[in-house]
Amino acid sequence: MAQATEAALIIAAQARDQAAFGELVKRRQGWARGLLRRMCRSHAEADDLAQEAFIKAWERLKDLETPAAFPGWFRRIAVTTFLMAKRRQKAVFEEIDEAANPMASEDSTPEAQAGAKIDLEKALARLSDAERLCVTLNHGEGLSHSEIVEITGLPLGTVKSHVLRGTEKLRRMLEPQ
Repeated sequence: MAQATEAALIIAAQARDQAAFGELVKRRQGWARGLLRRMCRSHAEADDLAQEAFIKAWERLKDLETPAAFPGWFRRIAVTTFLMAKRRQKAVFEEIDEAANPMASEDSTPEAQAGAKIDLEKALARLSDAERLCVTLNHGEGLSHSEIVEITGLPLGTVKSHVLRGTEKLRRMLEPQ
């Protein structure tokens, strides 16, 4: 197995060869963990998410049509796994919140801060998927535009546009009436 090409391993894994998939995981785990470590605040969380992403990849491997598309296909699974974990944890996007809603300051009551967080989550949900992804990675996780390009595979200009437009939309949605 160690001499097999990645394409051969993917084809074998699609035929439910666990050893082939194990070798594929072994070859790609450093890359996957590195990707997720840039997105997460802790290495342990990133490692857990990488494991979860590989499990999802195993379950969905039959849907991969071209073995050469594996890196981008798996990157999407890893990013989606990260975003779903953040949604489950109800992560606080403090940087966006402060920029978009000056009313949610440290002097605010806990009730006002909770309300602002709910407002932010609702506003984020109203963005397009691409805008929400780029804004979340840029403001919520502090990633640069270049890092977002690497993770999502989107062109740099598109990432910049999504971050700018998404942030502006959030500001408008969260402005006090």
